[in-house]
Amino acid sequence: MTTDSNGNDSWAGDAQNASPDGEFVRDTQYINDRITSDAPAGEATEQSDGTFRWPVEAGRYRLVAARACPWAHRAVIVRRLMGLEDVISLGLTGPTHDKRSWTFDLDPGGVDPVLELPRLQDAYFNRFPDYPRGITVPAIVEESSRKVVTNDYPTLVRDMITQWGQFHRAGAPDLWPAEHVAEMEELNKWLFTEVNNGVYRCGFAGSQEAYDSAYDRLWAALDTLEERLSTRRYLVGDHVTETDIRLFTTLVRFDAVYHGHFKASRNKITEMPNLWGYLRELFQLPGFGDTTDFTEIKQHYYIVHTEVNPTQIVPKGPDLSGFATPHGREALGGRPFADGTTLPGPVPVGEGLKNPEPFQG
Repeated sequence: MTTDSNGNDSWAGDAQNASPDGEFVRDTQYINDRITSDAPAGEATEQSDGTFRWPVEAGRYRLVAARACPWAHRAVIVRRLMGLEDVISLGLTGPTHDKRSWTFDLDPGGVDPVLELPRLQDAYFNRFPDYPRGITVPAIVEESSRKVVTNDYPTLVRDMITQWGQFHRAGAPDLWPAEHVAEMEELNKWLFTEVNNGVYRCGFAGSQEAYDSAYDRLWAALDTLEERLSTRRYLVGDHVTETDIRLFTTLVRFDAVYHGHFKASRNKITEMPNLWGYLRELFQLPGFGDTTDFTEIKQHYYIVHTEVNPTQIVPKGPDLSGFATPHGREALGGRPFADGTTLPGPVPVGEGLKNPEPFQG
């Protein structure tokens, strides 16, 4: 949902993105600027298509994310896996937002301590006073100007992998291996339409026909993944890639939110042995489970989506203790990361979960 700089509401959240026949259609128009290793130092440079290229520079940018959001969760995971915590700072909004913007209500005084802004929309309006689209996370903001750089989440995540190499930690994994790029790009596109966005098509369907179609497509895709993961430890190749991160952030929210809230209720992920084992393995890796806050996830969906849950009651459950049980995926071969790769260190001070489950330490 967006508000212009005069305070006029013009966006009501995901639920507004429905076609006349009731099908949910996500707005995928973003600020398409990029931060790249070949951009000249100094000010951003305009390209022939009207976008800007910003230089890779330690300490210049702040990643603004929400633990609740699956799209933002990807960026938080990649930042941690690549060891960019001391290079790109992290600002976290609260799990809910009002009709204007995501807000920094978890910070003292409700103000981001670095940007000194109460609302993410302020960073958007600092650069685009009449910005007409959604105030979305994740977003990269330039700290000095307090202006948004980009909210193009697929590209900013990819660029953290491919453009920030000079600042990656020693032993950082290769999440975008050249030998698998073509397969990953094809699978990523399918995952977005059928699974990542598929759960939203179920939840925000505006007609029975649209819901039935979305439901059938989603479960056909999850059945395909269940079969694929019966013989593969990971989605592509023998190690974790960016494609696995894309699937993880949807799967980890499924039983707690999408199964009931979005009416994707044929069964739970815990009832699909291959997907459940795969999800448990990823969750137990540093960067995945230690960035997953189930309390904030549930608060966001059940409180913000009043068109789906008008009472705003946040349900108890489900039992999450199974995430800590052995996954048994070793028998399929492969391993999380390749030779020469090391796991990331402890979660940086100040970035731990506010609501850890007992098994999250």
